[in-house]
Amino acid sequence: MLLGLDLGTGSLKAILLDENAQIVAEATRAYTVHAPQAGWAESNPNDWWTAARAATFELGHENKINAIGFSGQMHGVVLSDASGQALRNAILWADTRSSLEIEQYRNLEPQTLQRLANPLVTGMAGASLLWLKRHEPEILKTARWAFQPKDWLRFQLTKQAFGEPSDASGTLLYDLERDDWAFEIMEKLELPQKLFAPLKGSSEIAGTLTSGAASQLGLRAGIPVAMGGGDTPTAMFGSGILQPGMVQLSIGSGAQIVAPRDAAIIDSSLRTHLYRAVTPKGWYAMAAMQNAGLALEWVRGMLGLDWETAYLEAFAVENTNRLSFLPYLMGERTPHLNPNARGAWVGLALSHTRGHLMRAAFEGVAFAVRDGFEALLETGIEVPSLRLAGGGTRVQLWRQLLADTLQRPLYTSEISSASAKGAALLAGVASGVFSSCEDTLKFAPKPQLVADPRGNFEEAYGRFKGLYAKIN
Repeated sequence: MLLGLDLGTGSLKAILLDENAQIVAEATRAYTVHAPQAGWAESNPNDWWTAARAATFELGHENKINAIGFSGQMHGVVLSDASGQALRNAILWADTRSSLEIEQYRNLEPQTLQRLANPLVTGMAGASLLWLKRHEPEILKTARWAFQPKDWLRFQLTKQAFGEPSDASGTLLYDLERDDWAFEIMEKLELPQKLFAPLKGSSEIAGTLTSGAASQLGLRAGIPVAMGGGDTPTAMFGSGILQPGMVQLSIGSGAQIVAPRDAAIIDSSLRTHLYRAVTPKGWYAMAAMQNAGLALEWVRGMLGLDWETAYLEAFAVENTNRLSFLPYLMGERTPHLNPNARGAWVGLALSHTRGHLMRAAFEGVAFAVRDGFEALLETGIEVPSLRLAGGGTRVQLWRQLLADTLQRPLYTSEISSASAKGAALLAGVASGVFSSCEDTLKFAPKPQLVADPRGNFEEAYGRFKGLYAKIN
């Protein structure tokens, strides 16, 4: 059996897969995200280790586990000593304290920034390390390693220090053109190069389970441990989304559109992201929108609706009578890269009901997704259809609105625990259970068509685009 450990922001999930990639058992343990100051987001890495031990114990089947793989939240940073002891809380992807440090990046030459191939945003490891250099220099000097979260957790199992490309490429310290750590940029930013462990591929063996870790996990020593990957590309892998043309739209608190690529094609405008995939020499582009389910939840609460009523009243309204909603309650990433963007309802009239307000909110989120989608299309990606993922796309009327707005058919695949499943599959590739990453495609769920475009929102979308420029 294959054990997959998925280190999320607020919980760790462990699953066991059999040789046919069927889930045999799964367990979850939650932990706390700390916010000691406004805009900060931290976790105690020791809580992750405690969660991993408890979840693994709950699974059982300890004598049947043949390999272990990892998935983990991206962009954060864990400072540790040579033994792997964390020197402070991990700074997470949601942390925004490094806004001033991002300005140091803007002083780099344009051609240097182009090699980073990503928007300059807070929460990335590079920006967080610059903040630590300014505010906690003694801890930074003491540190031996600056790990990504799942790399720190894997070190606890193997005592072998490695980074891997899918996570490293999301640090703003990775040269996407050279496909390696950006040591030249580290030097310019005056960050110690010794902090960054050598890289190994996601489906390679990092080491074997030590006797000390085995006794704490309730497993046998010597089990091969795979490198694993960041949660987004590992979830793509677990869902069978490996090849160009297989584009996925996920809607949760935010929205992401991810598209596999077979080459490192950098967005010259740096409005969209480019990261390494977990497959050898694989890549993926991403549009990341911050306001989706988060904005809809806020509107629903403000209007005093439960979700059933919110959908019922919103989609009982045929149109919004020129009422528009800008969903930018937390700034925006793709395509605007504007942390100060703000939201609004525009075009209110006495005839509008709360159903109109809720309908405008659904349309506004769909339009914001299309805005990011168009930025991705401008990089040359072909998208004949989209696959839906995430808990925010289960209602058919909402799916139809998205299909009409994006003018693409939407498919869905029923898969649970995609990141954890992907982690376990990587363990299978690394240990030889599967011959290659492509060999796992035989386990991918078959997509089912759920919505074909049939409506036209071009006029309303054009009005939405114009309002952003006027308000922000």
